[in-house]
Order: sequence, then C-alpha cells, then structure tokens
Amino acid sequence: MMQVNTVMNIWIVLPILIPLLTAVGAVLAWNWRRVQRVLSVIGSAALLGAGLKLLLTVWTDGILALQIGSWPAPFGITLAADLFSAIMVVLAGLLAVTVTLYSLASMDMERESFGYYPILHILLMGVCGAFLSGDIFNLYVWFEVLLIASFVLLTLGGERAQLEGAIKYVTLNLMASALFLAGVGVLYGIAGTLNMADLAVQLAKMEHPEIVTAVSMLFLIAFGIKAAVFPLFFWLPASYHTPPVAVSAIFSGLLTKVGVYALFRVFTLLFVHNIRYTHTMILIIAGFTMVTGVLGAVAQTEFRRLLSFHIVSQIGYLLMGLGLYHPAAMAAAVFFMVHVVLAKSTLFLVSGVVHWLQGTYDLKKLGGLYASAPGLALLFLIPALSLAGIPPLPGFFAKLALVGAGLQLGQYVISAVALAVSILTLFSMIKIWNEAFWKPQPLAATCASAQPVLLIIPIVLLALVILGIGFFAGPLFTLAARAAEQLSDPAGYIQAVLGGA
Repeated sequence: MMQVNTVMNIWIVLPILIPLLTAVGAVLAWNWRRVQRVLSVIGSAALLGAGLKLLLTVWTDGILALQIGSWPAPFGITLAADLFSAIMVVLAGLLAVTVTLYSLASMDMERESFGYYPILHILLMGVCGAFLSGDIFNLYVWFEVLLIASFVLLTLGGERAQLEGAIKYVTLNLMASALFLAGVGVLYGIAGTLNMADLAVQLAKMEHPEIVTAVSMLFLIAFGIKAAVFPLFFWLPASYHTPPVAVSAIFSGLLTKVGVYALFRVFTLLFVHNIRYTHTMILIIAGFTMVTGVLGAVAQTEFRRLLSFHIVSQIGYLLMGLGLYHPAAMAAAVFFMVHVVLAKSTLFLVSGVVHWLQGTYDLKKLGGLYASAPGLALLFLIPALSLAGIPPLPGFFAKLALVGAGLQLGQYVISAVALAVSILTLFSMIKIWNEAFWKPQPLAATCASAQPVLLIIPIVLLALVILGIGFFAGPLFTLAARAAEQLSDPAGYIQAVLGGA
C-alpha cells in the first residue's frame, strides 16, 4: 500500500485542524455564547464529515501518510492513517456531534461562560492527533494536549467532588506521562529514531531484544494507566462520575480508548519480537481488568459510578483481542471498540436524562421511569443489552467473535472469564433497570414533566446507530477484518510512511 498524492493526504490533517479552528473561533466569540454554540455544532459536524471522508479514502486508496513540512521520513513530523485510526476518528466525530447537541440543553451558563466549548474542541484535537500521529514523541505531545483539556473539563465548575476526582485523575495520568516520556527517551537512545514505522524497522534488528522487552513494559504501564487497566484503574471510577454528564459521556467514549489505541499501535507495530511474553502479559491483565471492573459495577448503587466501573470491565475485552494477537481476535476487538464507544456514551447520556427527571443518580432513590418515560426506558435498554451481549445487538456479535477466537486458539480460561463477565454485566444492567425504571417511584421523589428535545435527540441518534450496526453487522465486520489485517501485517504501514527511505 503505497503513499498517495498530497491532495488525498490532506484528509489526514483536517481531523486535527477542524477542532483547532473551532476552538479558536469559540475563543474569539468568548462573550457571545450563542455564537460559541453554533460554531461548536458546525465544527463537530465538520469533524464527523472529515472522519468519514478519511475512512473512505483509506478504504479505497490504502494507508495514507503525510510528512509535515515535506521533511522526508523519518526526520520530520509524520501523520499516518490506517483503517483502525480512521475508524477511531469517525467515532470521535460522532461523539462530538452528539455530545455537543446534548450540551446545548444540559450545560449550565457558568461553564459555558468559562470556555466549555473551546476546551471541548481542544480535547477533540488532542484525541484525533493521537489517533493520527506517526511518531512516538508526537503521540506523547497529543496525550498531553488531551490531558490538559480533560483536566480543565473535569474541574470546570469547581465543585468539591469534581476537584477530588480531578486530583486523582491528573496525579495518575501525570505519572503515566512521565513513564511514557522515559520510554520515548530510551527508545531514541537504543534506536536513534522516533518515527514509529522506522522504529519498527530498527527494533527488528536489535541484537539484544531483552532491552526492547524491558522498554515495552514501560509503555504497557504508561498506556495501561491511561486505558484504566488492572490494577491501575482506580482513578477512573473516582473521577468520571463527577463532571456534567456531557463531559462524562465524551470521557467514557474516547479518553480510555486513546490509551487502548496506543497499546494496539505499539504492541502490533513495535513490540512484536517476544509476543509469548508481552502478549501473554496483556492477556492476563485483560482477564483481571474484566473481572475487577464488573465486580466493582455490581457493588455500586450510583448510576454513573456503576457505569464508570463498566468502562474498566469493557477495556478488558479490548485487551483480550490484543493479547490473543490473531487477526480474527483483533478484528473482533476493532468491532468491539465501535460497539463499546457507542454503548457507554449512550448510557451516560441516558443517566443525565434520568437525573433531569428525578434529580438524583442514586438508584435507591429512583423509580417509576418505565411508566412515566417509556421512551427513555427503551433508549436505555438498547445500549444496556448491547453491553451485556444480547442478540441481535452489536455487543453480542463482538463478544461472540472474541470468545470464538479465544476458543479457536485454545485460550479457554480467558474465554470462560469473558463469558462469566458478560453474565455479570447483564446482572448489573438488570439492576439499573429494576431500580430506576421498573420499581414504583419512591414517594419522596420528584419528577420533571418532560425532557428537553435536545437531550433526547443525541440519544436517539446513538441508539439508531447501535441498532443499525446490530442488524447490519456484516459490512462493519468486513471493515474490522481489514483493519485487523493491517495491524497484523505492519509492512503496509511501514511502506506507506517510509516509502523508499
């Protein structure tokens, strides 16, 4: 898969450039909240459009690479897009649209006045930059951009619970950044390059592969913290339930997934010389991540905190696909990534409407929503049952493919763990259903008469996408399989980036 011309490669830049320009425009319109809102909606829609065009271009023309400033690789800054990164950009654009629309109805005036919209688009810029970075140092830079933006969003409003959660969030993530930067320095010291395609070439020639294995552990810990894997996940359920729901939704859909994306990138491109050790380690971590996450969720009685533990649990399924290190397993993981990003974000948005209606996230104080808001009950069931793996929703096909790959490869323990965790996931979703929707409304509870349309439209949009994926899973599985082929055989990525270098 060779590089294509620069006109096509410009689609790699737009997912970074569009959020940047949107953020700048929102800052220039600082005193005009309505202008900021309009710009945010337009910028989000443009990001989704650019992501879809990028995905179509990569599908038809192969892996794209752009050398910024026309410096030849590996000496300059490289942006690269394969199918996996293009899929992630599309998901970022879709969440940008839905969360922005949701924010128009849910975000308070104080947070909007203090820069909510520009910071949201800076976060999106950092996320897309991480997905498209072609060298390891600039991946670090984009991680820092999204970390700073996410910290501001997490603390915006200055509520006590937010600040407590933000301290844990930023402390652990700064430690991860320090480990990441140390790993980058060691890599440069032993390989003399930071371009990821060139690193793949140079590391394959190393005379002492044990050094590379040691370095890989630095990256496993650093990205593991950012992805919230076992035992480094405790910052997530302590922080993700504290900001406004729109922020929780975009965090749940994208931030930990950037860490997972980075793990997939480096452990399919760079650290593949000792997979019996590194990927077995990932597989073990995946099992513990699934179990601890779902057990934490089962024990919760606060709606968003329960969902936060489920973020951890679902990360384990993604790591399972990477740890199995087989095209079928990685295809299932890519499919699972699409499903879980959509399902988790939808559930967080539903929790916000529940809070709007009854004024609490405490499941013990909720009730009667099936009778008073049957449409919302249905919108909850679609992502909840998909998360639990109930057919014909996409979560079923994703888990079936993952478990099938595990059984095919003789990995019976992790396959059994995945099935058991799926049952416990269903149990926790039933728990939410029984407490919030099915049981009678508590006498002391208050209930708003209606939900603003702008709160419901994004949820309906995401629910329709989830249903569409479930009923038409074949085309997406074909896309996921091709993405997995590119990850399994990085020669095409290396050729696209380095060309004849």
